[in-house]
Amino acid sequence: MIFLTVGTQFPFDRLVKAVDDAVAQLALCEEIFAQIGESSYVPQNFKASQFIDRHLFDKYISQASSVISHAGMGTIAAVLGCDKPMLVMPRQRKYGEVVNDHQLAIARNFEISGHILVANEPQDMAGKINQLKTFVPRQRDSQHQVVADRITRFLTEISVKQTAK
Repeated sequence: MIFLTVGTQFPFDRLVKAVDDAVAQLALCEEIFAQIGESSYVPQNFKASQFIDRHLFDKYISQASSVISHAGMGTIAAVLGCDKPMLVMPRQRKYGEVVNDHQLAIARNFEISGHILVANEPQDMAGKINQLKTFVPRQRDSQHQVVADRITRFLTEISVKQTAK
């Protein structure tokens, strides 16, 4: 089963329709289940629910053979934490889906690192779904200590500056 999720904050009709069109084009044998939020587009080729609770969301990720999603950092981290192949379509400012193109940058960085596949436009979706079948994501080294050290340095610098005033 492929799990498609658009997140819960904003609708993402462009992604839902792109996957629906790709499924029709490819005649996939694999089942797809989607969490589509408040999308106005209703998929014709797979089952979907607007919202699911966190427990069910986690269950779908763990049971999925792969995940298709927007390029939200929380979703990417959850999927990579389960070592699942992932295909993302970043929300884009030019389509009014977000206020800036941060998801393009997130997707690009994770794709360059070999962790995910990216389809920036709907016409890319069918080919990327085909790639997803054999894609093996590169293992992610989360480097918790590096992040903790950086935060500690930042807080120390702020403290020193405030003490000097």
